[in-house]
Amino acid sequence: MADFWKRLGEIDRRIIFVLIALAVLVPLALKLAFPIPVGKGPSKDFFDSVDSLPPESVVLMSFDYDPSTKPELHPMAIAIVQHLMSTDVNLVAMALWPQGASLAQEILVEISDSLGREQYHDWVNLGYKTGGLVLIARLGSSMKAAFPTDLSETPYGQIPMLDGIQRLCDFDMIITLSAGDPGIPHWVMVASDQLGVPVGGGCTAVSAPQFYPYLQRRVGERPQMEGLLGGLRGAADYEALLRRKYAQAPPGTAIAGMAAQSVAHLVIMVFIVLGNLSYLALRKRKEGQR
Repeated sequence: MADFWKRLGEIDRRIIFVLIALAVLVPLALKLAFPIPVGKGPSKDFFDSVDSLPPESVVLMSFDYDPSTKPELHPMAIAIVQHLMSTDVNLVAMALWPQGASLAQEILVEISDSLGREQYHDWVNLGYKTGGLVLIARLGSSMKAAFPTDLSETPYGQIPMLDGIQRLCDFDMIITLSAGDPGIPHWVMVASDQLGVPVGGGCTAVSAPQFYPYLQRRVGERPQMEGLLGGLRGAADYEALLRRKYAQAPPGTAIAGMAAQSVAHLVIMVFIVLGNLSYLALRKRKEGQR
């Protein structure tokens, strides 16, 4: 038995790496989906705010992230765009981060094609502009001045769905998926606090706690933020709520990602327990030899 614990404590780390890889790949390949219980909280508040938008509402969605945070923020972006386009809400996309515009275009084209939505009539991607807080303030006075053309160089005035959209106040809701600076605080500061436009957002799991105060503070009769999705779990919550209400909603990637993450965490915990048992058994053996 002592030899077993010794061999266990000296196991080749490459074996552990292979098992962790299998723990991630196998659930993804098998498309495992564990139940995602969603109760009252920031994720449901955000979903309810989006779901309450009437058809033909116009939402501004800012893709303020890049490929480094894509595993957490892209799944929630997919779920939100699916929700908006499925309920006939018009979507204006933009980005405060350089690569956010191309990430947005990837989602918009794929989902609009699957749902039969038309560019320039149901959605448009204005592209990326630098400036952060200064740009958001400028959007508060003139969208056209900040974005004279869209991502494809089509003039602002030639885009049918932008008729009547002159500034931020003309939007029914603003959604920002934020990986850092610029991001959520800037949209809340200008759009929510100064202009009174409802703002909801999503962020990485590690940064979510710093935005919880926005959910509690109020601007008049409403909170500073309508809701918040935190990391992959927040995206999975949104997917679960979307499929709970709309059975025909296409499958996303967050729930499957949560299954893979859960299995990988379980494997890690097993190795932690076995490692500690091996250490205690060998230490007891050494004490007995003394």
